[in-house]
Amino acid sequence: MKKYMMMAVLMMAVVSATAQRKPEPYFSFKELPNMLKWCPAPPDTVGAAFAYDIMQYMWGKEMRQKDKARTEIAIRDAVYSLECIMQEFSEPLGLKMSEEETPEIYTLLQDAKATCENISNFPKFYYKRIRPFMRFHEHTATPQFEPDLRRNFSYPSGHTILGWCSALLLSEINPERADTILKRGMMYGESRVIVGAHWQSDVDAGRLAAAAVYARMHTSERFLEQMQLARQEFRIKAGLATIVEMKAYRKAAEKRAKSKK
Repeated sequence: MKKYMMMAVLMMAVVSATAQRKPEPYFSFKELPNMLKWCPAPPDTVGAAFAYDIMQYMWGKEMRQKDKARTEIAIRDAVYSLECIMQEFSEPLGLKMSEEETPEIYTLLQDAKATCENISNFPKFYYKRIRPFMRFHEHTATPQFEPDLRRNFSYPSGHTILGWCSALLLSEINPERADTILKRGMMYGESRVIVGAHWQSDVDAGRLAAAAVYARMHTSERFLEQMQLARQEFRIKAGLATIVEMKAYRKAAEKRAKSKK
């Protein structure tokens, strides 16, 4: 009973400390690897690479016709938000995530999302790649998002960067379920091809970008401290933490709360 009371007190304290916070990227655009210098440019409109992009676009259209269940997942994945990530990855992680119930995991993902956006925005506007549904004058499986998609560019896929980076982070939080988490992360990027919003090469570049962001974040002391809190929170919520772990978690959370004042 004492252990569970301590868990409740810990969670209430952390929720109070993280309420109404704004995202804080771990690194700025200038501090992240410049994708123009290491990531291949999108394929030209001739050659085998672009032919494969077209084949995958046609495969996505076929999936929309033949596999309604998978298409429904792809449509859910089209909502670009942290709430979508937490909803879709909760089952693979083995724990329901939300801002209220898992505030430390939320904080980690929130700041990681902002970091992901810092690496993707510049190459998108540098290459100005047209999306596949626009090239073929067709509609996606998510027509409600098409006006925004038309104002944004295709390469790399921002959804994929967020989804794959989140999968890498969550597999670190719960390595016992890494296979399941990473599989869902692959599906998240694949969903962009299925709905018709991205070329396959956009998705491939997105995964490379996510890996670069993930590696860079591990050089940040703030990130490492937050990852430790997120892992401790997971173990507490999953009923795996010892009393020693819970005390360490409480001490770290209180220290961070004081530093914010």
